[in-house]
Amino acid sequence: MSFDLKSILLRANAAIAERDHEGFLSYCTDDTRWFFVGEQTLDGKDAVRAYMAATYIEPPIVMVDQLISEGDFLTVIGEITMKNADGIPVRYWYSDTWRFENGKMAELKAFVIPESTEQRSV
Repeated sequence: MSFDLKSILLRANAAIAERDHEGFLSYCTDDTRWFFVGEQTLDGKDAVRAYMAATYIEPPIVMVDQLISEGDFLTVIGEITMKNADGIPVRYWYSDTWRFENGKMAELKAFVIPESTEQRSV
């Protein structure tokens, strides 16, 4: 069976924008695994649920620049703005690669980099 991975992820993100964490989690496998490179790993829906409750003080603002789909994988490149514990919005650049199983998000490998106030030219 073929799934439109891009549409699935966009619907899941829309649930987060509406503060519907359970709606988002309905798009994940029960044993979903999120690996934030250099930071932490979340195993299972309960860990993701706790992460979202602690991290998404307000719904994050997600700007998707690119969606690249191949087989059971979807890579997303964009920006996300979230309020920190002090209520200050912080913008991050991200690249997420999702692995899907039967149309559900099974695994995430995320590279998240805070925007620097000192951008360098190359």
